[in-house]
Amino acid sequence: MKKMMMMAAAVAMTAMTMVSCDGGNSADLKDGVDSLAYNWGVAQSEGLKQAITMQFDVDSAYIDEFIKGMKEGAVNESDPKKDAYMKGLGVGKQIQQMVEGLGQEVYAGDTTKTVNVKCMLAGLIDGMKGKASLTAEEAYQEFQKQLEPIRVANTEKQFADNKAAGEKYLAQNKKKEGVKTTASGLQYKVLVEGTGALPTDTTKLQVNYEGKLIDGTVFDSSYERNMPFTVDMAQPRVIKGWVEALKMMPAGSKWEVTIPQELAYGSANQGMIKPFSVLVFTIEVLK
Repeated sequence: MKKMMMMAAAVAMTAMTMVSCDGGNSADLKDGVDSLAYNWGVAQSEGLKQAITMQFDVDSAYIDEFIKGMKEGAVNESDPKKDAYMKGLGVGKQIQQMVEGLGQEVYAGDTTKTVNVKCMLAGLIDGMKGKASLTAEEAYQEFQKQLEPIRVANTEKQFADNKAAGEKYLAQNKKKEGVKTTASGLQYKVLVEGTGALPTDTTKLQVNYEGKLIDGTVFDSSYERNMPFTVDMAQPRVIKGWVEALKMMPAGSKWEVTIPQELAYGSANQGMIKPFSVLVFTIEVLK
């Protein structure tokens, strides 16, 4: 038995010395730690093979180039210049993804159009080297200003049917008996005439309400929660249509208020409330 164990150990040592740490261009495995590292590498190889195609999206025809870059990145960490270059390559890949994401937003998913990556790189480099005419904060504000009309235009295109349905609803609703329309386009119908005081800019109102889409879907209701809502008229924190209506409602009033999208959430997507949605509220001012 002892003889067989010695033979097995000899075979293992022979196998170890036949393996090279860099594929034949360097010293063979010298000790148990080298063998440990080698086996760990083999153990990780299957996952990396899958990641190469599924995560990194590398063409199988260029595996040798991938391995070349992987080796450079792994064994040159002590070279600051090389290390900086390798990290720059990684950031460059992220920039590529950023450009693709911006292109999808700007061109509403039209894959035939792309944002020029060289322009983004130019801005990054000028900003890093202090050559840009704007600060990073100023540039971000300008970016948002430029992007907003693009977002709105794309949203209008995507939700054109919803916008048209809202406009049609408003046109029909304004003809109904008892419905009044303000200069802003807000429509309301008095259900209960209140006899209390009108709110001031410092009044805190207790309000019950139910909000519906024009198809009748209820998206929010204080009645269901059995919990009135407080509106501080000094800082209302509600949509414009609500503020306008509340200022006209004496305490004790109950109105049906139809709010055009411009006085509601406009082009913003609020989950159940899609962009450009006309909203119908029953609002009751308790006190």
